[in-house]
Amino acid sequence: MYLSRFLSLHTLWVTVSSVMQHYPSVWGHYDVCKTQIYTEEGKVWDYMACQPEARDMIKYVKVTLDPPDITCGDPPETFCAMGNPYMCNNECDASTQELAHPPELMFDLEGRHPSTFWQSTTWKDYPKPLHVNITLSWNKTIELTDNIVITFESGRPDQMILEKSLDYGRTWQPYQYYATDCLDAFHMDPKSVRDLSQHTVLEIICTEEYSTGYMTNSKIIHFEIKDRFAFFAGPRLHNMASLYGQLDTTKKLRDFFTITDLRIRLLRPATGEIYVDEQHLARYFYAISDIRVFGRCKCNLHATGCKEENKRLLCECEHNTTGPDCGKCKKNYQGRPWSPGSYLPIPKGTANICIPSISSIGNPPKFDRIWPNISSLEVSKPNQVAPKLAMSTVSSVQVANHKRANVCDNELLHCQNGGTCINNVRCQCPPAYTGILCEKLRCEREPGGCGRSSAPRGPGGLRPLLPLLPALLAARAR
Repeated sequence: MYLSRFLSLHTLWVTVSSVMQHYPSVWGHYDVCKTQIYTEEGKVWDYMACQPEARDMIKYVKVTLDPPDITCGDPPETFCAMGNPYMCNNECDASTQELAHPPELMFDLEGRHPSTFWQSTTWKDYPKPLHVNITLSWNKTIELTDNIVITFESGRPDQMILEKSLDYGRTWQPYQYYATDCLDAFHMDPKSVRDLSQHTVLEIICTEEYSTGYMTNSKIIHFEIKDRFAFFAGPRLHNMASLYGQLDTTKKLRDFFTITDLRIRLLRPATGEIYVDEQHLARYFYAISDIRVFGRCKCNLHATGCKEENKRLLCECEHNTTGPDCGKCKKNYQGRPWSPGSYLPIPKGTANICIPSISSIGNPPKFDRIWPNISSLEVSKPNQVAPKLAMSTVSSVQVANHKRANVCDNELLHCQNGGTCINNVRCQCPPAYTGILCEKLRCEREPGGCGRSSAPRGPGGLRPLLPLLPALLAARAR
């Protein structure tokens, strides 16, 4: 009897665990571009949206300073210690390794006690402003995945702007303003990311949170990427499906987290006071010990790998695409216009692979396919993860066999949302879906539309089962 109870409990636990393990671990990884599956016709490729893993992008950065001679040490000069701003017997000398502070020390592994850092010249030309531009370039489009973190060895600056470029430094736009007094410095009311929302997440703000002046215990400045993600994915980023759905359908949001270059504009060093002590100008300078930028190569969901070649990052493109960002179709694979992959539907997305050109197929044609442009995806309701399939582009389809064309298959024309392709002529849809490829919610055709109760349950649908688990186990134990 006890063995029977044990086996029953074990079976129950295995069943629940097997269901749970698919959520949310499969969400948002997109680490496979294609896989082979078995069908009645044999093995075929199942294509999916895919993207490279996030990594420390500082390993691949090129740094430029403006003005070029702003780094201290040439000629040698003394500066005041941070802990005691009136003890001005520290020396910066570019000709002596132990006393030099070149720009590359912003990115090195800390090895010299107490830390290594880049340092500017002191504010010896006061009242002329001490302005420094630090430009970080990748010569590659990058998608940010974590907070940008800048660690100052000096006090955090009184005024600073973080800027971004999407066109390799030709034009710039502000990311965030930093100041001890936002109204005085930039004529902006102070805000923090906590004051934003889903609707204002793209707002450019000025924050006073990271500009506390000349303090030894306050060195770090953040640009909060994850806090902005959390407006869509939840405070612990568990609902990545919602975030990816928004990124997929909102170009401005996608572009907000995309860069080719960053620029740190240092406008006023930490003073810690209302006035500047003109008798001790060696107190005022900039020093940065570390910069962290985490992201991934932008490959338009057509690659899982990104390699460095000739000091440049390049996507290892799949889906018959090519280019630094997989931004075009290969030669002889231009049967329809190139399109980026889509995160939707969760969890595999839509590959939108490039297909063979009609001219490359030959005569007689080898393919029995109709190729609609399935890149035109939209989310009709905010809580709807399943995409709509825009069939308005049928005029641009390529028909490889004029006698008969497949409605669906297991290679490219997938039945969506769990539908099953029947003999390549129709999709057998789950009860909640309809449409040629099961791409539409059935409740959309009903009076009143799709209410919360009628929407199909995704991974969240597992939740009602979990509170019942203790009761089920207790019942089994009786």
